[in-house]
Amino acid sequence: MSHSSLSRRHFLGASASAAAFTILPRHLLGGPLAPSNRINHAVIGCGGMGNGHIGYALRDPIANLVAVCDVDSQRLASAVARGGKDCKGYNDFREMLARGDIDVCHVVTPPHWHALQNIAALDAGCDVWGEKPMTRTVAEGQYTIDAVRRNSRVFRLNTWFRFRSTFYGLGATVRPLKKLIMSGELGWPLTVRVSPHTGFGWKTRGWSGRINVPPEPVPKNLDYDLWLGPAPYKPYFRHRTHASFRGYWDYDGGGLADMGQHYLDPVQYLLDKDDTSPVEVEAYAPWPPHPDAVGLWGRIWMKYADGCQLILESGEWGEQETKDKPYIEGPKGKVYRGFRTDPPELAEKVKFLPEPDPVITDFNESIRTRQPFALNEVNGNRSNLLVHLSNCAIRTGRKLRFDPVAQRFIDDDEANRLAEQPMRAPWRMT
Repeated sequence: MSHSSLSRRHFLGASASAAAFTILPRHLLGGPLAPSNRINHAVIGCGGMGNGHIGYALRDPIANLVAVCDVDSQRLASAVARGGKDCKGYNDFREMLARGDIDVCHVVTPPHWHALQNIAALDAGCDVWGEKPMTRTVAEGQYTIDAVRRNSRVFRLNTWFRFRSTFYGLGATVRPLKKLIMSGELGWPLTVRVSPHTGFGWKTRGWSGRINVPPEPVPKNLDYDLWLGPAPYKPYFRHRTHASFRGYWDYDGGGLADMGQHYLDPVQYLLDKDDTSPVEVEAYAPWPPHPDAVGLWGRIWMKYADGCQLILESGEWGEQETKDKPYIEGPKGKVYRGFRTDPPELAEKVKFLPEPDPVITDFNESIRTRQPFALNEVNGNRSNLLVHLSNCAIRTGRKLRFDPVAQRFIDDDEANRLAEQPMRAPWRMT
């Protein structure tokens, strides 16, 4: 890439003061922003979630949506029409990234593409807004972190429930829970249970794959070979692609991968585990698992080195549940769904406790200041690992031990083959 193609991005990121001048909001400038003062956005993947990202770029007063990309020509045409006269469509993301004027790339494709496309965008000089799960395998997380660092880019992962006003069925934001845990009022170590009875459904049946489905003709509007990309070649049938791809191991990991970072990233934040991972994991699920189609599971147990535990229950198979188990339990207290506490006075104490440290939750601010977004490649990788540890335990059918520093399973070649999987040629991570 030439120096001229990088000059605008380098100007945006050269320093906090220079970048702040470049992308001051419209209301501070007193009038319309000149084209050179806008941030150029591009979106790879124009399905359901992709359209949400397109909508964000169209609503942001300092964003230009300059490009969209999809391997489905019908979806692409719809996205181009929505994007307006300055938005160009591409079938191949490599051609789109080669244009050299994209500041922010949204990667909204199935997870078997996430790492490759995130890294390609970072290497092209883009800041990246990536979808969850951050990667499809354990090893791809570190490759992504390395790409962010070597390119000095900003990465945002698109799940933010640690910051939302309401955290699913819990009946409270994450913030008062964080304050309560920081205070020591619950004691230590803690056990966190994530299940339908604590407010969290796992969509296990909705994201299960199908087996023994006969091949179907590939639709003329779909470039199926490029849709597969690094995934092994499998004969096409409709349920493998688009809205139902999560049910197949080659592309994703079922309801765990769909909902896992939404549910588990706040838990990781609450337990102050943004820089580590569990050391043991065990799953209870039907055996053997299907090699292609994701199936049901019942219960997953994870333990950290300090004794904190995560218990995931699907409500679908094999676990023994009651309707009044605590969401968080420590030796001194408990928190239930609806933010009921035991002892009851804990809920009242929260308002007097110190606030957590502030973080950046505005992506434009991260772009302007070159400071990390609150959920980035590092802590996002750690919550992503919780999903992968769980699915690796389901697929191996035994308790696994994990090294949080090396991010490898200990003395388990089969599990490590799941952690770092080969890609279909010519695609590769290095």
